[in-house]
Amino acid sequence: MWLFLAQEVMFFGGLFMAYLLYRWRDPLAFAAGSHELDIALGVINTVILIASSLTMAMAVHSAQTDRRKPLIGFLVATGVLGLAFLVIKYFEYSAKWHHHLIPGPAFHFTGEVGGRAEAFFSLYFAMTGMHALHMIVGAGLLVWILKGAIAGKFSSSYYNPVENFGLYWHFVDIIWIFLFPLLYLIGRH
Repeated sequence: MWLFLAQEVMFFGGLFMAYLLYRWRDPLAFAAGSHELDIALGVINTVILIASSLTMAMAVHSAQTDRRKPLIGFLVATGVLGLAFLVIKYFEYSAKWHHHLIPGPAFHFTGEVGGRAEAFFSLYFAMTGMHALHMIVGAGLLVWILKGAIAGKFSSSYYNPVENFGLYWHFVDIIWIFLFPLLYLIGRH
């Protein structure tokens, strides 16, 4: 699991470096693009993912201490929070679609930077899209872990799958903790 997470760090690290390089080359376009993001939705999503990390940590602890009902409850709570994040992200993407801020032939950005803001939105969608894909994969894995918990497969002597999934979930949450300020806050200046 740790090798997989290290590979994921390198993957997202490349995206972060690309963002920083392009932002360095055209700070005005990136600031203008960042102003189109909804900080309130970003904050709500950040709080949701932090809460989901807490429920996931509690799920791991429940598995380690042979507490099956709390394990199931915390896994369900983690899943609900993860889905809430994805629903909010859908509404964010939908707003970008309606304002023609999706990179491609229909891209239209008003203001002094014009089409130069397309680089910001290309990286925004690449980074948040890959994060959302990891959330979707996580939701699928969570269903598998939840089925195992309901079937009573996990105990204080066997909780590795729950713990490994918890590591993955926390990693995805940490990626968002870096994405949120980078895209929504720092880029505005």
